[in-house]
Amino acid sequence: MSLSKRLRSIPVSYRVPVIVALLMVIISAAISERVLDRLSRTQKSYLDGLAETYLDGLSSAVVPAVLRKDVWEGYDALDRSSTSYEALSPIETIVTGADGRVLAATDPTRMATFSRLPASYLDRYGPGIVTIDEATVTGFAKRDLVYQGQAIGAIHATFDVSHLFAERREILVTLLVTNSVLAILFSLGGFLIVRQMIAPMRTLENHMRSAAHGAAEPISSSQIPAGDSEVAGLFRGYNTLVQAERERANFAMQLAEEEKLSSLGRLASGMAHEINNPLGGLFNALDTLKTHGETPGVRDTSISLIERGLAGIRDVVEAALATYRPEQSHRPFSPDDLDDVRLLLKPELRRKRQRLDWDVAWNEFHELPIRGGPVRQAVLNLLLNASSVTPEGGGLSLKADSSGGRLNIEIGDQGPGMPTDIAGILVDADPGPAVRAGRGLGLWMVRRVVDDLGGSATIAAKEDGGTAVTLTIPFEGERTKANAA
Repeated sequence: MSLSKRLRSIPVSYRVPVIVALLMVIISAAISERVLDRLSRTQKSYLDGLAETYLDGLSSAVVPAVLRKDVWEGYDALDRSSTSYEALSPIETIVTGADGRVLAATDPTRMATFSRLPASYLDRYGPGIVTIDEATVTGFAKRDLVYQGQAIGAIHATFDVSHLFAERREILVTLLVTNSVLAILFSLGGFLIVRQMIAPMRTLENHMRSAAHGAAEPISSSQIPAGDSEVAGLFRGYNTLVQAERERANFAMQLAEEEKLSSLGRLASGMAHEINNPLGGLFNALDTLKTHGETPGVRDTSISLIERGLAGIRDVVEAALATYRPEQSHRPFSPDDLDDVRLLLKPELRRKRQRLDWDVAWNEFHELPIRGGPVRQAVLNLLLNASSVTPEGGGLSLKADSSGGRLNIEIGDQGPGMPTDIAGILVDADPGPAVRAGRGLGLWMVRRVVDDLGGSATIAAKEDGGTAVTLTIPFEGERTKANAA
């Protein structure tokens, strides 16, 4: 993972204080560098001024002694100057004559009178007034002695500058401590401020997470900040969205129920026709029994006719009850469910003179670990939709098989093709505007069933014209494995 991705993965409430602390460190480092640079230049200027004053005063005092080569007068001048310039902290001062030999020194035991001055003394001076050696924390200065335009000697001075470096360290430590305290305070303040700022966003995030899991709840009025118009407006906008979604879902549910009742009415009309036909035969058989019931052959024939008629009525009623009775929805799916669907669809097929091509692999399954009620309802809705778009005299088709731990059901029609927005109800992540406009509610009910069972739907054009809708529904065990994975 790259550094930028790692930084973005850190929560904002921690990332902002860390950035503030880093900025404070960078700023404090820049400020400290400028302060120390300014201090060093000020110290250098101050030291140069003191050194010039010291050398000027000492030059006036030792020039007569150098002219007369009076050693004792030179020592006396050096002794008096050392007590007058204690602030400069001179370590060693040497006065040489024109020949470069030592005339007087503050430490004659180390630098004897009339001895040759070492070459190292001549190489230690830089272009400035005072040259500082940071390794030995000492400063060096040289002043040529001139009398009437002639060089008569020189003064070589060494100063202790350790107090200057100590002052720099003290200021550096003060800057570091101050900047560290400020960085910690600013980071803590930034953390608290950011936590305070994003607290409303966390509330909105929690509600949106709940909404993603199907439990969208509006934000209570007590959680809406009174003084923050922007956050309050955002919360109210979210509440409006939740309310609109609830109203849309309720409206869609009402329309779906109306669609279901409409389908049920169409089936009831066909069922009434299916029941009325055998009822007429039953009444005729009863009249025959009343008139010729003593005749054995007539009696047996009439009773047989009554039994077949009642059996037909029983099958139609049981198929309808199995489809619309709620307590039947959790029983396993079996081929009998498809037989009931075909029985319920017969009146509609007869009314429109349509045929149904039936291809069910009966030998492949008996009962499957799938809830039978929802599957039966979905297949019936798809067949009713297929019948409604297929012209009179056309044909429908149903193919069913189970393989690979899944139930596959394909329903085909001979209609003009399914519009894109209507097809999106089955295959898109969002049912889209069609459902919100009240269209394709039968397909929306199918979509709800398929999603609830963990399946999927596909739509394809048939080679001979029309559309084929395929439902793929995993068995309960396979669906559990998929969810666990």
